[in-house]
Amino acid sequence: MIPFLLRRLVSGIIVIIVVTSLVFFLTYGASPDIARNILGPSASHAQVAILNEKLGLDRPLFEQYFDWIANALHGDLGVSYFTSEPINSAISSRLPVTFSMVIVALLITVAVSLALGIVAAARGGVVDRVLQSIGTISYVFPVIILAIGLVYLFAIVLRWVPAIGFVPIAQSPGRWLASIILPSITLAIGGIAGLAAQIRGSLVDELGMDYIRTLRSRGVSEPAILCKHALRNAAGPALTVFSLQFIGIFGASLFIERIFALPGYGAYAMNATVQGDLPALLGVTLVSVLLVVIVNLIVDIAQGWLNPKVRL
Repeated sequence: MIPFLLRRLVSGIIVIIVVTSLVFFLTYGASPDIARNILGPSASHAQVAILNEKLGLDRPLFEQYFDWIANALHGDLGVSYFTSEPINSAISSRLPVTFSMVIVALLITVAVSLALGIVAAARGGVVDRVLQSIGTISYVFPVIILAIGLVYLFAIVLRWVPAIGFVPIAQSPGRWLASIILPSITLAIGGIAGLAAQIRGSLVDELGMDYIRTLRSRGVSEPAILCKHALRNAAGPALTVFSLQFIGIFGASLFIERIFALPGYGAYAMNATVQGDLPALLGVTLVSVLLVVIVNLIVDIAQGWLNPKVRL
């Protein structure tokens, strides 16, 4: 198991280095007038030169890159060009908002997908077709229209939850849940179809195996066969889809946070991109890649535990 984890860890580190390097050289290398963009077109050449020297932008590009790497390894991601806010504190203050929404969305996705997948595989026939149709509709339904519809119904008409804003869980758990439930449902809808279809397909394949017929011939109950044996063996492919769902939901949060006016990580990333705030953009990229690598590593560990063949 240890060599398996080391291989995965090394590959993750390589991915982090490659992605952050590409982003650094594509942003800083392709933006020769960074100081001019910050100060605006009315700034004089002397002001631009002073700012370039202050930010270290007058140094060779590779020297800037290695300085950024050294600082990042010490936990220093720099400061924003436009607000002078440390990138570390900016990201750490916004990640809880996004994590709240993403975790609740993943819980909804897993719970509903498991129910749909198990029922569809066990029942078959009309039930299977109906559930697959529901999953397909949820997959192709436009997320923006769904978000607007949920806000109109539950926030404006029924007034059960607020339409916008975020309340920290430490301040009020009830208001925290109310502030993220609509965006979480919006994020979950698109992922349910793919995960449910994968669970259903894997379970159908497992239920047709010889060992399932042997268990049935020995009098093992159907719930025990389904949940204890078939579901565990079918979990491997579903875990892979789950990791992709996390990445997709985390990426989609960028747009959902704009719709629901949430002060989260996605909104911060979008503002950094629009403004051309390169230190913030690099910090967002690094944290995003780290999260993807960590999630994939956790999924690989679970895969290795469920199926020892994966370790090879």
